[in-house]
Parts: sequence; C-alpha cells; structure tokens
Amino acid sequence: MNQQQNQSIQRGPLTIGDKLPKFSKKAVVSKATGDEIITMDNKTLSGKGQWTVLFWWPKDFTFVCPTEIMEFDKRNAEFAAQNATVVGASTDSEYVHMGWRQSHPGLAKLSIALIADTSKSLAEAMGILDKEEKVAYRATYIIDPDGIIQWLSIYPMNVGRNVDEVLRILHALQTEELTACGWRAGEETLTSKLKQDNVA
Repeated sequence: MNQQQNQSIQRGPLTIGDKLPKFSKKAVVSKATGDEIITMDNKTLSGKGQWTVLFWWPKDFTFVCPTEIMEFDKRNAEFAAQNATVVGASTDSEYVHMGWRQSHPGLAKLSIALIADTSKSLAEAMGILDKEEKVAYRATYIIDPDGIIQWLSIYPMNVGRNVDEVLRILHALQTEELTACGWRAGEETLTSKLKQDNVA
C-alpha cells in the first residue's frame, strides 16, 4: 500500500485499551477576569491519579450542546466524588468558548474546563473528526488514571447524550468487578454473588 492510499483510509475512533494521545491545548476555566485561559495537557488530566471524563461536542453557539455541558457541570460534584475530572472539548477556539459563556446564561458560571482544539489535531488523533464538516463528533470517553480509555460512546449530531449513563459506567468500571445489565452504584455485583455461591 502506497502512502497516498494509506492517507485515504479514514481511521476509526480510538477505543477501549487505547491511550489518550499526547496534547497541549488552551482551555477556558472559571477564574478571575484576565485569568480564564489556561493550558491543559495529559499531565493536567491524569497526573493527579484521577479518572477523566472527556466529552466532545460539535459546535459552540448551537442548541443541543449547551444542554449537555450544563448537565455535566450540574453533576460535576458527583464525578469528583468518584475521583474523576470532567472536561469538555470542541474544535472552536478558546475565544469562541469565552464568547459563548459570556452570552449564554446557563454557561456563565461553569466549574468544568472547556478545551479548545482549534487545530483539530486532538479530535483527529482520536478519530472523531467528522470528515465532511471537520468538527468533532458528540463523543464521550472515560479514561483511567494511567491515561487508558476504558469506555466510549458516540452519539448522532442531533441526539443529546445521557449523563446518568456516563456516571453509572464510571461507578461500574471502578468496581473492577462483573456488573449485570442495568447495574447501579450500591447494588451487589455479579462477582460478589458468584463468590457467595462458591462459599455456600
């Protein structure tokens, strides 16, 4: 296969077991005026031994996207209680993020960081860049403290995702045990039941 043929093949999204690519991006955070933009990289996310929930949306100043961002922010304390950092990202610039937050009442006081993948390099490296519009898919990743992807989901552009499900999956992953269909935090795992059956 020559180089031209190789470049024409569209690679699929990174998946379970893949490592989050190395990156360094500007991000908008809730800080004092003049200090809202920081630089985020891999160490910012996994350097503290934390899990990461990285969710992408296609475009700022749209309709479905702010409902998701606000819900993730609303549930941020629940993720933090599970040692997880929630971070949003799109291919818009940090200045577009700031403008959107300043103009949208529901986004004004966010506690989560919004990454600006202006060069589209991270979305492309993760395989979630729409080939027609060149914007990120509505993708969500749960990444462990070692920077390894443990779960992902990708929704159609017109369908909002379910934050309850992301939190449920995080709880399940952190048990490191078998969990049944629909399992929720606090319920007995299949692993525990199997151990009880073997003892009886």
